[in-house]
Amino acid sequence: MNPGTVAGVVGLGSVVAWATVTVTFLVARRRGRYDTIDTAWGVGFALIAVCSLMLVRAGFAGAVPSGGPGWLATILTVVWGGRLALHLHLRNRGKPEDPRYREMAAKARRFPAGRMYFRVYLTQALVMWFVALPVQFAQFGGAGQHPASGVAVWVGICVWLLGFVFETVGDEQLRRFRSRPENVGEVLRTGLWRYTRHPNYFGDACVWWGLYAIACHQPAGAATLLSPVLMTWLLANGTGKPLLERDIARRRPDYAAYVRRTSGFLPLPPKRE
Repeated sequence: MNPGTVAGVVGLGSVVAWATVTVTFLVARRRGRYDTIDTAWGVGFALIAVCSLMLVRAGFAGAVPSGGPGWLATILTVVWGGRLALHLHLRNRGKPEDPRYREMAAKARRFPAGRMYFRVYLTQALVMWFVALPVQFAQFGGAGQHPASGVAVWVGICVWLLGFVFETVGDEQLRRFRSRPENVGEVLRTGLWRYTRHPNYFGDACVWWGLYAIACHQPAGAATLLSPVLMTWLLANGTGKPLLERDIARRRPDYAAYVRRTSGFLPLPPKRE
């Protein structure tokens, strides 16, 4: 694989990520809501996948397309990103801005807009670009593919499908639960939420491990291991679960008991009191 080809395609991904968050930031400023980035998160991954596929298919700097795995990784990324963007848009529509963003903006007393752009938006652009690397590497083909590369692709499909089902079903179960007035202030303890406090985050991590497995159809793709590792760490220990749960116990008194019984990330049978 030509290093110049890889650098060009990966560089395109960084430009697409930067352009996505910058345009989103301008829209957010106009709307007066910094949580607009939530909707753009999935869209950014889809745009990176599509743009890099077009560049590889065009033979940029002698790039050799991978064929099936490249198309597959791109389509799965677009499906995941499109669903997530639509879900978050509908979830946030007509509601107050996410308090996490309001809190971050309030702490930035001087030049809050600039601080939000550099600390939140550009940080998300960097993460978006890095996590999307397996998708871009999956689009390359050429010599050096192992005879068992097809197995990696099938494993990737199965893991991606597991994650997509967990994320989609978990989000829908939570949406229905919150739509009922009698559940205001209550904690969802049924369905997938009985086995993990964050089935959507667990599913998200599986999606990216699945895409990484597809990228492993050729040796260079295996080098993007840190991409799904970073996404999993962010969901389980970074800006995902810990940030979301930081003040939820104060808003929902029964949540502490739910935490004691229910796994924080991996789906496991609930513990007995």
